[in-house]
Amino acid sequence: MTSPEHIGVVAAGHKCTTDAAGDILRAGGNAIDAAIAASLMACVAEPVLAAPGGGGFAMVRQGKTGEVKLYDFFSQTPIEKRNGAAGMREIHANFGNATQAFHIGPGTSATPGFLRGLAKLSADCGRLDLSSLSAPAAFGARTGITVTPYQRYLSTVVEPILTASPEAAALYCSNGKAPEVGETFINPDLSMALDRFGAGEIDAIESAMICGHLSQKDFDLYKVEERAPLSVRIGNATVQLNPAPAASGQLIAHAFKVIEGHNTEAVTAALNDADQNRASLLGLPASYRGTTHISVIDKDGNACAITVSNGEGNGDLVPEMGFMVNNMLGEEDVNPYPPGEWPCNTRMSSMMCPALVEYDDGRIIALGSGGSNRIRSAIFHVLVRVILKNFPLKKAIRAPRLHIEKGHLDFEGFFKQPAMDALVQTYPDHLVWPEPNMFFGGVHAVERDADGMFSGYGDARRDGCSALVK
Repeated sequence: MTSPEHIGVVAAGHKCTTDAAGDILRAGGNAIDAAIAASLMACVAEPVLAAPGGGGFAMVRQGKTGEVKLYDFFSQTPIEKRNGAAGMREIHANFGNATQAFHIGPGTSATPGFLRGLAKLSADCGRLDLSSLSAPAAFGARTGITVTPYQRYLSTVVEPILTASPEAAALYCSNGKAPEVGETFINPDLSMALDRFGAGEIDAIESAMICGHLSQKDFDLYKVEERAPLSVRIGNATVQLNPAPAASGQLIAHAFKVIEGHNTEAVTAALNDADQNRASLLGLPASYRGTTHISVIDKDGNACAITVSNGEGNGDLVPEMGFMVNNMLGEEDVNPYPPGEWPCNTRMSSMMCPALVEYDDGRIIALGSGGSNRIRSAIFHVLVRVILKNFPLKKAIRAPRLHIEKGHLDFEGFFKQPAMDALVQTYPDHLVWPEPNMFFGGVHAVERDADGMFSGYGDARRDGCSALVK
């Protein structure tokens, strides 16, 4: 339970990420400032999921006016196919019981919007300068981050990418393998790059990212898009979702239309219907790559839900910068066209869906999730339980989840037995997961109730944590 001296609440995918946001709130920043600082820290503490060479989306609420806006700073396809010989190669990531092919190399990189997006958020909505916002992350990269079990696992999964070039291998696997749990990971080049971002040297950092099909023109013409959210009325609340060309918002809204007028146990039918109609609902292929999410609300009612991704990285370090550019063009689920055959100068779609819930009584929730194409089902599950079943955040996020994809059902095996029996009978093609798993996303959510009291919860499926800030 919060008390009047609390000034905000944060939920994210790493304690250092959460701590960075808290530091900024205590320094006088608002929720948007805190989310920016946390996103920069995620590049340090969650480097498999976030980097300055990636992009993302932010759903922002202004406390004074109540205005809600979506900032789209996701990847843009290159303006032209300028380099027919741009490198692309296949590697295989090992998930333990399965492997997955990924494509990396300079030819897989789309124009990143991460730095432009954070700078735009700061200019439009923030209180503190970029130098203050980048300082916690720069310090963390310089002094080191302690490797957690989750980060260790992610590093081993994508180790072929982290060791794809001698420079990357020297940084991420200096002893011939990914750092062990408890070891300290230091990235001095990234620290200096973050300091340069704080000093406003975005153009110089972006110029260093030119590779493959990317040219200076791609960066010069890149634009952060401001969009009206996809607004859906559910029960006694209005939910603001990521609009087109993003994918998840449309699919979640469709699922709620299906469930309307039925009992809340119709979740499976709603998700199945949305999956079956995905092709007609979406005009563009959607990115399903690795992501992380941050949610912040402050005492003035400012709120920011921000989801970012770097794909898995293209395998090559940006010289003297300590990070990789994204590999969004190299994945079939993002770019279904033959190698090098993609529509030029087009904002790529995504399954990322930072969201805000505004209740009639003034209660506010900010949430979002990583989790590839399971983002839509993870957020839908939590929204159903919070809004229609009146679950508290923690209970809604910890409850079992399911996901339907092309007629195949995956579900966590701790639903009540009658529900599990019905699922198995309805979907002969199914897989029961014996315990909560990162496969089903990681919903990090925060809340300010009608009395101004805060709560939050970071999804343990993805090493989430939350913090009340005072």
